Amino acid sequence: MKSRHAFTTPLFLVLILSCREKAPHIITVTSEIPASSIGITLPHEHIVVDFIGADSVSPDRYDSDSVFIRVLPFLNELKKHQVQTFVECTPNYLGRDVRLLQRLSKETGINIITNTGYYGAAHEKYLPQHAFTESAEELAQRWIDEFNNGINGTGIKPGFMKLSADTGPLTETQRKIMKAGALAHLKTGLSIAVHSGDGNAAKEELEIFLENGVAPDAFIWVHAQNEKNFEMFKEMASQGVWVEFDYVHTETIEQYVGFMNYMKANNLLHRALLSHDAGWYNVGEAGGGGFRGFTALFEILLPRLLEEGFTQNEIDQVIKINPAQAFRVGVRKR
Repeated sequence: MKSRHAFTTPLFLVLILSCREKAPHIITVTSEIPASSIGITLPHEHIVVDFIGADSVSPDRYDSDSVFIRVLPFLNELKKHQVQTFVECTPNYLGRDVRLLQRLSKETGINIITNTGYYGAAHEKYLPQHAFTESAEELAQRWIDEFNNGINGTGIKPGFMKLSADTGPLTETQRKIMKAGALAHLKTGLSIAVHSGDGNAAKEELEIFLENGVAPDAFIWVHAQNEKNFEMFKEMASQGVWVEFDYVHTETIEQYVGFMNYMKANNLLHRALLSHDAGWYNVGEAGGGGFRGFTALFEILLPRLLEEGFTQNEIDQVIKINPAQAFRVGVRKR
């Protein structure tokens, strides 16, 4: 006769395993990886961008092979700086090309993360018509579908949301997009990176996320360097927002030393992100136009920070640990 425990023990184990929370992870264009393996990460860069407008954008406007050949050396250049992960922030209707990103990732071995969401800045030029007529719930469902089923039939899934607004106050459409982002986060766990024209826009975005039940640490304040009042960095970071300074350039190094010194002095390095907002193959220009590389952070800014007295652990906090936490997939409720 079988023991009663022979039947109950397997069920008990199943229940325990089903209740166990999934380990923090990142979604790339090729696979899902542990957040702990993300390594040195560039959290805001671009490969290809098409500024023609949402009503005319199309992959037929450029040759994917030409873009691949143009971009590949710039990604390979990152290997000597041990960069493991590259967050590609070009949104839908502005040139997002996930097949190209996957091809580049497989060729280089660099993790590339793509996005879902809509770009509402630039006076809403890059929004499709349905963004003006659909509800926040309907827009959110579009992004949830990309998360669940992949983008445009490719099976490639987004690893975060990229939204956008101009300077505050936000328009009604921009507010709706932020609400849609909050609703989508609660269903997908994708972080919400928002191009924000200034600190007032970022504060309004945070208010919308909080009103809809999303915690501040799901929000990445993109282009924080546009804000001139440094106290705004402290106000937002102290609440848990990720403050991203993402225009590292040969001509902005000292400004970024100032940003980092401020964050360090206020014990906020654990909320800071650094990137270039660089690239990109500009569709419509001969050969894609000029291409700004992705190495000034490593070749100029980080050595300057070491000269300023930053430790390697502090630098690793910003370029390794913070991105792993900022882009981890997991619902963060208020």
